Amino acid sequence: MTSTINKPLDGEGSVQVKQDPKINIEEGALVIAVYGKGGIGKSTTSSNLSAAFSKLGKKVLQIGCDPKHDSTFTLTHKMVPTVIDILEEVDFHSEELRPNDFMFEGFNGVMCVESGGPPAGTGCGGYVTGQTVKLLKEHHLLEDTDVVIFDVLGDVVCGGFAAPLQHANYCLIVTANDFDSIFAMNRIVSAIQAKAKNYKVRLGGVVANRSKDTDQIDKFNNKTGLKTMAHFQDVDAIRRSRLKKCTIFEMEETEDVITVQNEYLSLAEKLLNNVKPLEGTPLKDRELFDLLGFD
Repeated sequence: MTSTINKPLDGEGSVQVKQDPKINIEEGALVIAVYGKGGIGKSTTSSNLSAAFSKLGKKVLQIGCDPKHDSTFTLTHKMVPTVIDILEEVDFHSEELRPNDFMFEGFNGVMCVESGGPPAGTGCGGYVTGQTVKLLKEHHLLEDTDVVIFDVLGDVVCGGFAAPLQHANYCLIVTANDFDSIFAMNRIVSAIQAKAKNYKVRLGGVVANRSKDTDQIDKFNNKTGLKTMAHFQDVDAIRRSRLKKCTIFEMEETEDVITVQNEYLSLAEKLLNNVKPLEGTPLKDRELFDLLGFD
C-alpha cells in the first residue's frame, strides 16, 4: 500500500505568517526587500537607495519593518509614528485613518512608513507588516508607486523576518567582509530559497558594506552563486549622515561623499534594468566555517 504525501501550504506548520492573497502589491512596482545581520547597515542602505531611486525620477515608498521604527529618520529627519501605534489609537478601525496619519514625505519626495511592531517577546512582526500593506492598499497608496523598499529587521527566523519576502521581486543582502555577517547572509539565502518555491521573490545580489576589502565575500559568492552589486567602504561621512539625521545625498559633496552617492545611483540603475535573478545555493554551516578565514 502506498501513501501520498501532500506538500504543506506556505506557512502551514510553522510560526510564519501566511500571506493573504488579497494584499499583493500591484504588478509593475519594483519591490525590494533589504536583509542582513542586525546592525550591518540595512536602514542606511535602504534610505540612501530610496534617495537614489528618487534622484532617478522614481516615486518611492520605503517601509520600515523593525519595531525600533528607525528605518526612515534620515529621510524624514524625525522619528515618525508607527502603523501599529496609529491603528491602536482607533481600535484598529483603519477606515478612520487618513494617509497623512501614517505615511510621511521625506527627502526628494520619498514616502515613508514605519510598520512598528509588538513589544519584544509579545507577538509577531509579520502580522504588522501584512497589516501595513493592507492599509496602504485600502487607501490606494500603492497604485502610483514605482519602487517599494522593505527595510527588514535583523537575522531572525520568525514571520516578521519572512513576511516581506512574500511581496518582493528581489532581495538584497547587506554584509560586511567578516565571518558573522557572511554566516547571517548564508541563513538568509536559505530563507529566500524556501520562499522562492511559492512566491516571486528571487535573490538580487549582495551589498558589501563598511568593508575595505571583499575577499571573504568573494569566496562566499564564488561558492554559492551570489554576486556583489555594490561596495561601500567604511566612509566616515556615512556614519556622520546618520548622526545628522540625513541621507548621504544631503551631505557636503566631498570626494568620498560623491563616490558613495554614485555607487548608490549605480545600484539603483542596476535594479531598474531588470537585474538577472540569482540561484544561490546556501552552504552547510560546517562548509561555511571551513571556507572562510585565512590559512
